[in-house]
Amino acid sequence: MPDLSIVSVETTILDVPLIRPHKFATTSMDAQPLLLVAVTTGDGVTGYGEGVVPGGPWWGGESVETMQAVVERYMTPVLVGRRVDDITGIMADIERVVAAARFAKAAVDVALHDAWARCLGVPVHTLLGGAFRTSVDVTWALGSAPVEEIIAEAQEKIETRRHFSFKLKMGALDPATDTERVLRVTEALAGQAGVRVDVNARWDRLTALRHLPELADGGVELIEQPTPGEQLEVLAELNALLPIPVMADESVHTPHDALEIARRGAADVLAVKTTKCGGLRRSREVVAVARAAGLACHGATSIEGPIGTAASLHFACADPGIDFGTELFGPLLFSAELLQEPLHYADGRLHLPTGPGLGVELNMDAVARWTRK
Repeated sequence: MPDLSIVSVETTILDVPLIRPHKFATTSMDAQPLLLVAVTTGDGVTGYGEGVVPGGPWWGGESVETMQAVVERYMTPVLVGRRVDDITGIMADIERVVAAARFAKAAVDVALHDAWARCLGVPVHTLLGGAFRTSVDVTWALGSAPVEEIIAEAQEKIETRRHFSFKLKMGALDPATDTERVLRVTEALAGQAGVRVDVNARWDRLTALRHLPELADGGVELIEQPTPGEQLEVLAELNALLPIPVMADESVHTPHDALEIARRGAADVLAVKTTKCGGLRRSREVVAVARAAGLACHGATSIEGPIGTAASLHFACADPGIDFGTELFGPLLFSAELLQEPLHYADGRLHLPTGPGLGVELNMDAVARWTRK
């Protein structure tokens, strides 16, 4: 019988450079910090999880530094000595010790799934019920360059068959200027690809009422989180007004959040990030609520590296509730490859790797190179 007992939990912070700066509504980054969490069993099997937030603590209050402290000081004592197949019990006990901290919990949850699946010699999706598909659509996030460069970037992705759907960030510029910029891109790509926008919860109600109808009339296919996450009544008002789908992101972290959005009719689509939801188990609960309410779910990203992206891919391939595509493009933004064999992107899709666990193997030389000193 394999020894499934957890003998060690180790954390490592990496700073991985990007191919270009990635801009959000309030910040931008030219490197993505990652927290690797390694869970090792008595038989020497190691599973990896990834703690990552989109651009730092501005989004959800966590950072790789806070995650590392919480995992090492408060979660590791719960883990060591337990079995990697005791995920439900371990995560329930962690919940009693640590409130919120869902990004940190996600790193531990994924590491446990990876280790357990490797011990069994099966892929992670087997633990989630099995993969009913082997690839998912991937939307590409366009940069913050001048409009002509953004259009050229999108057209290059279309011509090389890398992506057929695009997202633009909004919220950092004057709203009228921002709207005009997006409409120019949408017009240029009309008939070639869909364009959606993400305001990162940075507009107030009146700004949203003024500019979102312009975006919808101009051909934008989806509006993501235009107003603050806690203002569900405003999101519901906008969703009722607009003829295109509204997607909730900052408004939904938990199954109860999903229930409230459904009750209020606040969104048509939920952005499900395995990171912000607290891991694979909790993400399944969020999706279950959405499916019961007739809401679509999008496999969203926190700009994960290859470990976090592989985990979200296994989840998306195992859960039919992820039925509104994905944006699991994180590793494509990295200028450094962390895997021995990169994840496979082709024809606008990300393809499920084979092999035990997450199906990917870290290049430990690359990990060492980008480890924070």
